[in-house]
Amino acid sequence: MKMKKMLYNLIKLRDKIFIPFAIIYILLAAYGIYVIEPNTFKTYITAVYWVLTTLATVGFGDYAPVTHSGKVFTIILYITGIGLVSVVIGKVINSIYLIDKLKVGGKMKYTGKNHIILIGWSAKSKLAIEEILKSDKKIEIVIIDALEKAPLMEDRLYYIRGDATDEETLHNANLPNAKGVIIFADQITQNNHATSDPVLVDGKTLLIATAITSIEKKFNRSIHVTAEVINQKHIRLFEQVNVDEFIPTQEMISHAAVRSLFSHGVTHMFSELMSIQYGESMYEIPKREEWKTYRDAFEDLLNRGATLVADRGDLHINQKLDTNIPEEAQLFVICDKETITQLNSLPAH
Repeated sequence: MKMKKMLYNLIKLRDKIFIPFAIIYILLAAYGIYVIEPNTFKTYITAVYWVLTTLATVGFGDYAPVTHSGKVFTIILYITGIGLVSVVIGKVINSIYLIDKLKVGGKMKYTGKNHIILIGWSAKSKLAIEEILKSDKKIEIVIIDALEKAPLMEDRLYYIRGDATDEETLHNANLPNAKGVIIFADQITQNNHATSDPVLVDGKTLLIATAITSIEKKFNRSIHVTAEVINQKHIRLFEQVNVDEFIPTQEMISHAAVRSLFSHGVTHMFSELMSIQYGESMYEIPKREEWKTYRDAFEDLLNRGATLVADRGDLHINQKLDTNIPEEAQLFVICDKETITQLNSLPAH
């Protein structure tokens, strides 16, 4: 066992010093030919260039030794150096393979910023990814789950394997620099229990939300968190751990289904508001200085092709049009993407 461990340590040491050794070899070889043939290689950079083209077997022919000493040196360089370069190339390819393997296996830390973290892989999270990628052409997404391999491969999609209740896993997803987090109800917990006990499912979600809150406090950051809650009665518990919004619960979905029987087309309207695939959607828009009352904002936006529908959770804008808009207002409009782009590009007054 000791011999095996010693060999393993020697292999690791060899791998660590190999690249530095290759660099030193190239620099010394360049210095050697520079000293042997100063008339051919007038600068050290020229000598380095020649060594690299020689070892890479490119051989442009623009520089070549003319003395016997230089030719002997070149033969030695061929014998010892070309094998060295082959090993270097092999190690580079192997490193790329290992990095790709770590990425697919979710073992690489994510270092980007202003990304969205999705916790829990399911059909719902897959649809969420498609919606995010269509909504923003630059934003990156990090999935956290316990799957052995990344469930989906996309250019702007990254995978972290681990338990989201563990702060280390959240740090690997660079939570402190995230734009927002969506927590989906644990699919495994649901599938492993015939009754789909909401307490067990929501309990896992609550633990994740608690871990996120702990990191927020440590880094003095405020991260927008949206959570899927199975039982609507549990929402009050999540409010204690700073969950900002909730994915529609089973009760809310059932309510929408019932309303569709009495008001045909209600579910279609909900679908339009919740997705960008129909052209129009709901967007947040900042309050402008020239808007003193809700009527000012309503009429101005209407003329520009948008409809003011809410201030935070207040949907009764039409009943208080002459009320002054508070400074902390969070206004929402319904319009298409082109209109919201134009509204966001308007100069501030």
